[in-house]
Amino acid sequence: MVKRRFPRPSELAPLMKFKKATLDAKKRRLQSALTIHDLRAIAQRRTPKAPFDYTEGAAEAEISLGRARQAFEDIQFHPAILRDVSRVDTGWDVLGSRVELPFGIAPTGFTRMMQTEGEEAGASAAAAAGIPFSLSTMGTTSIEDVRASAPEGRNWFQLYMWKDREKSMQLVDRAAQAGFDTLLVTVDVPVAGARLRDKRNGFSIPPALTLGTIANAIPRPWWWWDFLTTEPLAFASLSSWDGTVAELLDSMFDPTVTYEDLAWIKEQWPGKLVVKGVQTVDDARRLADLGVDGITLSNHGGRQLDRAPIPFHLLPEVVREVGNDTEVHLDTGIMTGADIVASVALGARFTLIGRAYLYGLMAGGREGVDRAIEILGSEIARTMRLLGVTSLEELEPGHVTQLQRLIPRG
Repeated sequence: MVKRRFPRPSELAPLMKFKKATLDAKKRRLQSALTIHDLRAIAQRRTPKAPFDYTEGAAEAEISLGRARQAFEDIQFHPAILRDVSRVDTGWDVLGSRVELPFGIAPTGFTRMMQTEGEEAGASAAAAAGIPFSLSTMGTTSIEDVRASAPEGRNWFQLYMWKDREKSMQLVDRAAQAGFDTLLVTVDVPVAGARLRDKRNGFSIPPALTLGTIANAIPRPWWWWDFLTTEPLAFASLSSWDGTVAELLDSMFDPTVTYEDLAWIKEQWPGKLVVKGVQTVDDARRLADLGVDGITLSNHGGRQLDRAPIPFHLLPEVVREVGNDTEVHLDTGIMTGADIVASVALGARFTLIGRAYLYGLMAGGREGVDRAIEILGSEIARTMRLLGVTSLEELEPGHVTQLQRLIPRG
C-alpha cells in the first residue's frame, strides 16, 4: 500500500517556479527554435508564399533536393568512448585563413525579397561568428554595402558569367576593390532550371499583386510593412528588371562558357578562386589541374538539373582523386550540424548553407541568422564530443558510414 499525505508548502515551492516571461516577441520565437527545421516553420508562418517557395523550392519534381537531404539521414556514426572532450575546437584554416566553424553562408539570390535586412544581416552575422559570407551576383545588396555592413568580415563574391562579359568583369573588379578575398564561380547554370513553384506562383521582380498574393499576405502584414517601408529592391548586378525570375536568369546566363573562359577569369582575379557546381570526378580532376584553389561539390541546391548527382555521395571519391591538390567544399541538403561533421569526416574542408541561413533570416532578420549559426555551431560541437573528437583534424572516414539506398543497377 502506498502511504499518502498532504504535501508541505516548503515541498511545493521548488515545483512552482515559473519561467521568466520574455516580452520581446522576436526573441521569444527565436529562443523557441531548437533546430533549423524549427526556424523553417517560423519562416513559413511569417513569409508570403511566393518568396518562401522561392527559398524552399527546387527544380521540376524536386527529386535532387530530396535525395541530397536523404543522403545525410542515411549515415551511421561510429563514436569512440572514454575520451576527454571537455574542450573542442570547431575551427581550422580554409583557403589560407581561419574559420571558427566549418561552414559559411552560401550565395543566395533576391535575398531582401525574403526579409528586408537581406544580405547585410547575413554578412554581419557571419562576421560576428568568424565565418565567410558569400554575396550572389543575383544578390539584392550592392558589393559596397555588403562590405560596409561587415568591414572586418571575410566576404566572398559569387560570379555567374553573363552573356555580357564586360559587365561580368566589372562586378569582379568591384569585388576586388571592396576587399572580397575569394571569387566563387558558379558553373552549373548554362540556363535556368525549371523551378515550377516560381512559375505557378508568378514570382516576379518586383512582386506582382494579384488576388491570390493579397489573400496570402493578409495574415502576414509585418512582411508587407517591412517591404513597403524600406528601400526598394535593388540588385548587386543590374539596375532594374520587370519580369519573372526565370526570364531574368535566362536573359543573363551564358551557355557558351568553357574551361578556357574559366582560366581567363582566374588570370583576372587577384584572390582565391573556388569553382562551385562540380558534379563529376573528371571535372574535379580537370579543375585541380587548372590550379583552382577549391572546388565546391554542389547540384545548386537541387535547383538546376533534377536527378543530379548527390554531392555528399560524390565526396569520398572526389577527395581521393584531388584532395591533395585542392580544397574540396560541399553544399546542398545541409540542415544540421551533424551533416557538416559527417562531411568533414569524409574529407570536405568546408561546407556552405543556403536555405538554413534563409530560414533564420525569414524567422527574425539578423537575430534569426545569428540563431541559425548558433544552432548549427552547437550541433557541430555536440556531435564532435559524442564522437570522441576534440578537433576537426581528428575527424576521419572511419567515423562515418554512408548507408546505401540508391544503388546503380548492373
